Amino acid sequence: MSDTTETRDRVRERYAAAAQSVEPSCCDTDCCSPTAEAFETSTSGDFGTWLYEADQLSAIPDGAALASLGCGNPTVVAELQPGETVLDLGSGAGLDVLLSARRVGPQGFAYGIDMTDEMLELARKHQQQSGATNVEFRKGTIEDIPLENETVDVIISNCVINLSTDKPAVFAEMFRVLRPGGRLGVADVVADDQLSAADRLERGSWVGCIAGALSFEEYAAGLEAVGFEGVSIEPSHEVADGMHSAIVKATKP
Repeated sequence: MSDTTETRDRVRERYAAAAQSVEPSCCDTDCCSPTAEAFETSTSGDFGTWLYEADQLSAIPDGAALASLGCGNPTVVAELQPGETVLDLGSGAGLDVLLSARRVGPQGFAYGIDMTDEMLELARKHQQQSGATNVEFRKGTIEDIPLENETVDVIISNCVINLSTDKPAVFAEMFRVLRPGGRLGVADVVADDQLSAADRLERGSWVGCIAGALSFEEYAAGLEAVGFEGVSIEPSHEVADGMHSAIVKATKP
């Protein structure tokens, strides 16, 4: 088994466990509540759920937030507008997709892409519970996005890109599916430039959203290499020594 395949399988297992930590029988009655042990396991590495406003979360099924493993609030970062088509990479239990669908309104649309069957099942339950009709969840990887060229206005993502073992492919795919003038507004974990790969590994595992993080310079260079312009990466809060949750923005010319 290659290192890439092994890492992806470990990430998939972690997110499957997070999805399963939300009781299926309870979710059917919209009262999701994982056990304390399962919740502690599923949320290791959840650096940003507290960044959501209470009124945002109150409009979304509880399980979407309980199974979230994010590091920020990309729905605010992206400044979504009515009528836009938005894509969430690594959409998990559907929190950011459902919030985005509300922001873009009935004339807009929100796609969620995830590789984990358990998360997709949970996200579709949450979509049904919320009554959102301008939403679609698709199975796929962020290195091979299952959408046509130039089909979305905005890409969001919440602490997922750092988990990929092929970030150049992710950046190229994001550029491909964005329309000209489209933009990124993602939350991700980013390392200080002086930290080596070994330094990052000392601070946390790959599946814990630490070891696989790019540095600020590496992230900007990767986006610019595929054609993005106006790249900005602004740290919002520290998640480990020299490791930050950051807001990443860029535009496709």
